[in-house]
Formats: sequence, structure tokens, C-alpha cells
Amino acid sequence: MVQRFVNQIIAVDFDGTCVEHEYPFIGVEVSGCLFTLDALVKAGHNIVLYTMRSDEHLQEAVDWFAERRIPLWGINSNPQQFAWTNSPKVYAHIYIDDAALGCPTIKKVGSRPVVDWAKVHEELQRREIIL
Repeated sequence: MVQRFVNQIIAVDFDGTCVEHEYPFIGVEVSGCLFTLDALVKAGHNIVLYTMRSDEHLQEAVDWFAERRIPLWGINSNPQQFAWTNSPKVYAHIYIDDAALGCPTIKKVGSRPVVDWAKVHEELQRREIIL
């Protein structure tokens, strides 16, 4: 199968998406997150960290990605969009966020839902974003 979609911009939330909700701390990594993020990077897509974190808490999230060798193309911004718009909304082709309507989540007893990365991975394969 040949990939149809390359160089997609993927906006990824942090808390509840990459890690469990523990803000301002870094929660436990959500199962399957790194597998899928790594597949996206290897397929040539651009990851934009799209989070409400700021200041030192934002830096901790950025460091989390660096420690796991997941390169960030942008941090709370798409580095190319200001050439054609002044909008502060991050432009992306896909948004992966536990708060997004339709994003598959897993509800753990006694905690907030987190992204179901197995289902996200399946959908990305179905759309031929990753193989």
C-alpha cells in the first residue's frame, strides 16, 4: 500500500493525551502514545505540541518529547501559518486531544479519560496517514 498523505501537520495535546492528568506534574505516559507518535514521525509528518501548559510547565512537556526523541515541529504554533494568516489558532490537518469530540478515550476508574492510542493508531492506518 502506498501512503497517500505525507507531511501532515498533527497537533497533539499533552495532559490526558500523551500523559495521564496530573497537571502541574507530568503524569504517567498513556499506553501506545509513543508507538503512534514515533510512527507519525517516521512517516514524515510534523508534530505540533498543542497544550494549555505555559512557562516552566510547558518546558517540562517539551522536555518530555525531547527525552523520548519525538521531534516537535512546533510548540503551540504552526511555524508556517503566519505567512498566510494572523489567526492564533494552530493550523493542523489532524488534532489528537482527549477533549476533542470524537477522539477515542479510555476511562480509568477514579480518573479523567485519556486518549485511546490503539484506536487512534488504527484510524491513522485506515486513513493511510501511517502504515
